[in-house]
Amino acid sequence: MPSPKFLPFMAFTAALALGLSACGGGEPAGDTAQTTETAPMDNAARLDTVLAGDHRTDDERARDSHRHPKETLLFFGIEPGMSVVEISPGGGWYTQVIAPYLKTGGGKLYAAGFPPEGASERARAANRTFAETYVERPDVYGTIEQTYLGGGHHVAPEGSVDVIVTFRNVHNWQSRSEAAAHFTEFYRALKPGGVLGVVEHRADGAELPRDGSSGYVYTDDVISLASAAGYDFDMSAEINANPADTKDHPFGVWTLPPVRRSSAVRGQDDPAFDRAAYDAIGESDRMTVKFRKPIAADGALLE
Repeated sequence: MPSPKFLPFMAFTAALALGLSACGGGEPAGDTAQTTETAPMDNAARLDTVLAGDHRTDDERARDSHRHPKETLLFFGIEPGMSVVEISPGGGWYTQVIAPYLKTGGGKLYAAGFPPEGASERARAANRTFAETYVERPDVYGTIEQTYLGGGHHVAPEGSVDVIVTFRNVHNWQSRSEAAAHFTEFYRALKPGGVLGVVEHRADGAELPRDGSSGYVYTDDVISLASAAGYDFDMSAEINANPADTKDHPFGVWTLPPVRRSSAVRGQDDPAFDRAAYDAIGESDRMTVKFRKPIAADGALLE
């Protein structure tokens, strides 16, 4: 989990502002020119500026080669100015990218974390840390509203958001028999035509249980969950694929980086365990799948 970042952000915000103003053309020749128009920075360039920002540590940037945030967010169709829900943001690795990116167009991020009712002290502390690090820094992260997933809470108002994204969470919901309910809640919050984007450790090509216990999930199970909740399948991409991942690891997906588990007991290291082969694989093979909430010809929600 990234540590809170109370760093000087002026360099990042200045660079972002400079980048947004630097992509335009000059004043046309001749005496008839009245104004100077500046062409908007395209979304890929905005993301490049955010990803290079001083608000991210070197260790966090090093994971870009495994998580492909620029390509993933562009594939999901996220644009500045949109309303977006990030599900279970954890320490905020993706929040650091999505929130400043939305900020460049006046967009809004809902961060749907642990519900407070019955939460452990660790979960409550994670919510507090997230608020201090991101919600309370609108100068860098723009407008973030902290919401909750589960416990009768809603991740966003009904029919209000353009995109909902979830990164490596479906296996947890499967293990708690919550996946179907969560997919239905996301459907409720999306606008007609809105996108649900899913990145998840991919079980395809292996013989693994379908209960989330390995950390891997079959793509057809995700598609079935989405279909049952009412979504249309849009498309998938190989952005986060890793063909080197054999998926037959002794401690499930958590044997691989970044968790690098060496024991069946979480949090206990086995000094004799040889991690070299698993470190060489890198992070897991992952599906990247996009679904849409359907709209009728007249723009009304299809029920």
